[in-house]
Amino acid sequence: MTLSFFDQFMSPTYLGIPLIAIALVFPWILYPSPSNRWLNNRLTTLQSWFINRFTQQLLLPLNPGGHKWALILTSLMIFLLSMNLLGLLPYTFTPTTQLSLNMGLAVPFWLATVIIGMRNQPTAALGHLLPEGTPVPLIPVLIIIETISLFIRPLALGVRLTANLTAGHLFIQLIATAAFVLLPMMTTVAILT
Repeated sequence: MTLSFFDQFMSPTYLGIPLIAIALVFPWILYPSPSNRWLNNRLTTLQSWFINRFTQQLLLPLNPGGHKWALILTSLMIFLLSMNLLGLLPYTFTPTTQLSLNMGLAVPFWLATVIIGMRNQPTAALGHLLPEGTPVPLIPVLIIIETISLFIRPLALGVRLTANLTAGHLFIQLIATAAFVLLPMMTTVAILT
């Protein structure tokens, strides 16, 4: 059965269950839940040590006002890390290769940063829409262009992330197909490929 090169972009299902749902829920099963005991087991102790070190490294370049985002940023990073590591196992599915998941994560976080930036520093946020030293006749056009680029940003970044994650697999598949086709005609070139 010959598959298209772009079948890897389709969301796979197994017994009618979309694998993206299983891949999104499975990392939560692996996280041990903390107990109210004085001494935890080794797994919970290792988990809390890892989360503390990870949070320290993540928030190192931020000022103290940005530390209130520690919980959401750390939980997002650990969730993405565990999802991608589980995707390295054979016969598994990595949901971050799907545009729907990347856009589903990109749009809310982008919207949150835009809204918080407008609420906390409205002049600085609106100042990004107009570069300094712009000639007066270009001001309305530049504001429109910068506003459009602001709204296109999550779409462009989500598409670029998806393309970068799947380009390697597509490239390997193209090389393997070329080697398979070249094998009966030019054996030496196929082996080198």
